[in-house]
Amino acid sequence: MGYKIAVVGATGNVGREMLNILDERQFPVDELAVLASRRSLGTEVSFGDKTLKTQDLDTFDFSGWDIALFAVGSDATKKYAPVAAKAGCLVIDNSSLYRYDTEIPLIVPEVNADAIEGYKNKMIIANPNCSTAQMVVALKPLHDRATIKRVVVSTYQSVSGAGKEAIDELWDQTKSIYNPTDNKPPKKFTKQIAFNVIPHIDVFMDDGSTKEEWKMVAETKKIVDKDIKVTATCVRVPVFVGHAESVNIEFEDHLDEDEARDILRESPGIMVIDKREDGGYVTPVECVGDYATFISRIRQDSTIDNGLNLWCVSDNLRKGAALNAVQIAEVYVNRILSKR
Repeated sequence: MGYKIAVVGATGNVGREMLNILDERQFPVDELAVLASRRSLGTEVSFGDKTLKTQDLDTFDFSGWDIALFAVGSDATKKYAPVAAKAGCLVIDNSSLYRYDTEIPLIVPEVNADAIEGYKNKMIIANPNCSTAQMVVALKPLHDRATIKRVVVSTYQSVSGAGKEAIDELWDQTKSIYNPTDNKPPKKFTKQIAFNVIPHIDVFMDDGSTKEEWKMVAETKKIVDKDIKVTATCVRVPVFVGHAESVNIEFEDHLDEDEARDILRESPGIMVIDKREDGGYVTPVECVGDYATFISRIRQDSTIDNGLNLWCVSDNLRKGAALNAVQIAEVYVNRILSKR
C-alpha cells in the first residue's frame, strides 16, 4: 500500500535530499507532489529515475494527501503548514517554527518515537535542529544507562547548514584567496569563512549565547530529558557538508568508557569508529551521504567523578534534516496509517 506524499521546498538542498532518501529507503510512495514557490515553478527535480516538475505551493490542495515534508523557512511554513494540516495532511516540518510548541511533538525516531502519538494535537510534527539531532542520538542510550546531569558541547558546523548561498560563498572565497584580483567579501556570513572559523550561528541573544546554542539546550531538554543541563558553543567551519561535535558528558552514575562504547555500538542509528591510532576516527568528509551518526574518541574525563568525552559526526543534510524527517514519516506510516 502506498501513500500520497508532498515535498514542500523541493528545489532546496534539504528538499532534494528528502527526495533522494525517499527513493533510497523505498518509502511506500503511491503519488508524489514536489512543491515550490512561484519563482521556482517548473524547476525539474529528480526522484529515483524520474524527473518531476515543481508545482505551485500557493495553489496546491492538500486534501487527500497523507504526509507533507516541509523544507522551507519559518515564514513560508507559518503560512502553508496550517493549510496542509487543516486539510488532514500530516506536516513534518524542518523549520524551527514549531519545535518549542508544547502541543507539537519534536521527534528523533531513535530517541523518542513514542511521541508520534502527539500528532493528533495539530497534525504537525517538528524536526529538530541539525546539531541537536545527531547529539541526542548519542546521548539517549547513555542517559538510559547512567542518567546525564550535564552536557558541554562545542560544534563544528558545515556551511551547508546555512543553505546554498553559504556553500557558494565558501567555494567562491576559497578560490579568491588564490586570485588577488578577485575579492569576495562576506555576504552570507559575518566574516570570511574560507580558511577561517566563525563562533556565531544565528542571532545573538541577551545572555550572550546565539539562537543556535539556545536551540541545542531547549531541544535536548524536550527530546531527551528536561533535567539535563546543556551548554553549547556553536561554530561555523569551512566544510561543505557534515557537522562535527565535541561532547563532554557528566553522569549521575559511573559509566566506564568501554561499557559506553559497547552501549553505543548496540544503539540504533549509531556507528562507532574508535581506534586509538592515526585515522581511527571519523571526520565530516567521510560521513557525507551516510545515514549513521558516527561516534569516535570515547574516553573518560578524569576532571570530574562521572565524565566522558566523545566526538560525534553526521551528514547534516541527512540525519540533521532530510533523513530524520523521512524517518518520522516512516514511524507515522508504521504506527498510525497502516493501522487504519
